[in-house]
Amino acid sequence: MEMIKIEEKIVYFDNSATSFPKPEIVYKTAERAMRVYGANAGRGGHRMAIEASQEIFKVREKVAKLFNIKDPLRIAFTQNSTYALNFAIKGCINKKGSVITTAIEHNSSLRPLFSKRDKDEISLKIIEPELNGDILAEKIIESITKDTVAIVVNHISNVTGAIVDIEKIGKITREKGILFIVDVSQSAGYLDIDVEKLCIDILCFTGHKSLYGLQGSGGIYIREGISFTPIIEGGTGSFSKLERQPLVMPEGLEAGTLNTMAIISLGAGIDYIQEVGIENIRYHENKLTQKFLKELEKISEVEIYGNENRAPVVTLNIKGIDSGDLAGYLDEEYGILVRSGLHCAPKIHKIIGNGESGGVRFSFGFFNTLEEVEYAIKAIKEIIAEIKEEK
Repeated sequence: MEMIKIEEKIVYFDNSATSFPKPEIVYKTAERAMRVYGANAGRGGHRMAIEASQEIFKVREKVAKLFNIKDPLRIAFTQNSTYALNFAIKGCINKKGSVITTAIEHNSSLRPLFSKRDKDEISLKIIEPELNGDILAEKIIESITKDTVAIVVNHISNVTGAIVDIEKIGKITREKGILFIVDVSQSAGYLDIDVEKLCIDILCFTGHKSLYGLQGSGGIYIREGISFTPIIEGGTGSFSKLERQPLVMPEGLEAGTLNTMAIISLGAGIDYIQEVGIENIRYHENKLTQKFLKELEKISEVEIYGNENRAPVVTLNIKGIDSGDLAGYLDEEYGILVRSGLHCAPKIHKIIGNGESGGVRFSFGFFNTLEEVEYAIKAIKEIIAEIKEEK
């Protein structure tokens, strides 16, 4: 088999980890921010610092419009959704009681929850999915008791692509006064998200996936009336005489210098989504996913996890091949870039039956093509044929 040099062909199927490439406007906008107004936003009264602050506020407004958030100042920018989820779980779940979460959660949610559980600050109830990886909203709702203080849910699984019906859950949590925390790391930029319609109390998002921002961008929305305890304290550029972090948004969760370039790039990414249309992005990514699944189902040696109703994420294994070996081979021999292993979501891998070595995840983005999907199918078939020859 002739080896293809990576610089000659790269097919990027790791968009669930971070989207690549970014829209050209994202690169240009971030570069302009760095070159023209690269001062410290909110940390000075000179023209460059003021311009940086104004541009960052414009991004708050864009995020607010995208998620139908009434007050842009209820949004704090973070380094990523991991920071946002830590703020939400460690800083906003302030009542001792039962917290409900699911086995499809990322470690960004699970580890902070386990930390609070181990400190005896909460009890934890983990809802297991169906055998295909789906989480039924009804199971979560049925698990609510009088002691339930919060529900933490991943909107889309980064392993099976399962989509959780958060609207159904949100209506119940709002009625019962239960804190509803939603991780939209995989769904923001792919699904329409309306915090009012979905009754989301706290929204945690990252900017570098389907929102097309640079790495180092993300944020948290906290609904008005919800108190929080800052878990990081430091400079805010305002309220400087206070000995402790101010308990107001967004300053309370924005200690230290903001990542201006990454935040500005996030704004450009949202502009791109609004221009193209999120429904067009979703249609294209779904088309790629369905094509891939349709062809994979014809190959008996391939084991697919999850069902057809999914986001553009397909995790698979080829019988007889370690997931890490398969991903490495796809990279070295075909220039196909995927992610193998447990994807920081060990519980769901255990449930779907590959808890030791995990699986190989193909995650599609708007800049992927049907030709690339066909090339991946061809590669998988050739690898299987080569294994049979060796046997």
